[in-house]
Amino acid sequence: MDFDAISQCFENYGAIAVFVIVMLEYMNLPGFPAGIIMPMAGIWAANGKLSFLFTMIVSVAGGIAGSWILYVFGRVGGSVFIKAYIKKFPKQQKGIERNFEIIRQKGCIGIFLAKLIPMVRTLISIPAGVLKFNFWKYTVSSALGICVWNFVFVGAGYLFGNQVFDFLHG
Repeated sequence: MDFDAISQCFENYGAIAVFVIVMLEYMNLPGFPAGIIMPMAGIWAANGKLSFLFTMIVSVAGGIAGSWILYVFGRVGGSVFIKAYIKKFPKQQKGIERNFEIIRQKGCIGIFLAKLIPMVRTLISIPAGVLKFNFWKYTVSSALGICVWNFVFVGAGYLFGNQVFDFLHG
């Protein structure tokens, strides 16, 4: 999705679009880049379409929902899912293996920190599910990391978005 497509989705569907697009981004689906999605949500908030607080709540909820979906896939499908995922996305094998180690060594802190690192943040959910990491601890650790990540990017869009928007459409 590009800048204009995301903007059009936000215009047509508002908070629902923010939730769904952020959820899909947290599911690591190609075409949903956080570097565009999150700041666009911030621009929307800055222009009075949604409040900043509501935008944050919706974006964090979307991030948690996307993370839960991957966690459940990992938990239910286990190694079969990991093998299929690696077959489809072979370049991500090293990242997934690294995520297993992060969870084994650091637990909740590892999940929180992983949610702050590009690419790792969306891939940590699958190994957490495979390892049957405690769901509630996973959720709290993920939510805290998602909140920080989204705050930085949505906040950047909120603070600087109109300048970027004017530049892109100027």
